[in-house]
Amino acid sequence: MRWFVRGDIDGFFGLALDNLVQLLLIDTLCRFVLGFPPDLIYGRVLPGAAVSILVGNLFYSMQAKKLAERTGRTDVCALPYGINTVSLIAHVFLVMLPAKALATAAGAADPARVAWQAGLVATLCSGVIELGAAFVAERVRKATPRAALLSTLAGIALGFISFGFLFRAFARPIVGLTTFGVVVLTYFGRVRFKGGERRDELLALAHPHGAQLAWLE
Repeated sequence: MRWFVRGDIDGFFGLALDNLVQLLLIDTLCRFVLGFPPDLIYGRVLPGAAVSILVGNLFYSMQAKKLAERTGRTDVCALPYGINTVSLIAHVFLVMLPAKALATAAGAADPARVAWQAGLVATLCSGVIELGAAFVAERVRKATPRAALLSTLAGIALGFISFGFLFRAFARPIVGLTTFGVVVLTYFGRVRFKGGERRDELLALAHPHGAQLAWLE
């Protein structure tokens, strides 16, 4: 079993750029919405997020490796781990910002620290809920159609991620539509470019059933 394949390069840069955007979003929200001081942002918040991303991806990689060894398959892909955009926005505007407002109204000495601690408590509570529901998750997955399970992710992807890139593509059509044309040729036209990925590997990466995720097994 190979530890590294060509598709891992695309996966690495895709996940790295996505998490980089999330970290930049955290930095922006903490500075301009919550008013956190630099020592709290760069000494606590961002290092903690970076460590969690590293540990989470290593754990999912270990799960995928065990699944591949157990099933004898070579097309197992680890579930990417990163920061959820919707949860991030919800924590900032529905938990931390109200907590800071209440702390300021109560005359707290450090409202920013109170907001940060409220965010930590909310994150811990959500983790406890997920841990408790993990014991029945497999039953729910088997009883629920796959389309229903993925519809929420699809809605989030379209509403919060895809539309932004779509608008930017049409704002700069020479760059955006040219890139889109290359993707269409590669995926639907099955055009093979010299020095690029093999068609089968591209289809495995692009098609939802080409590379099974470890959590779907």
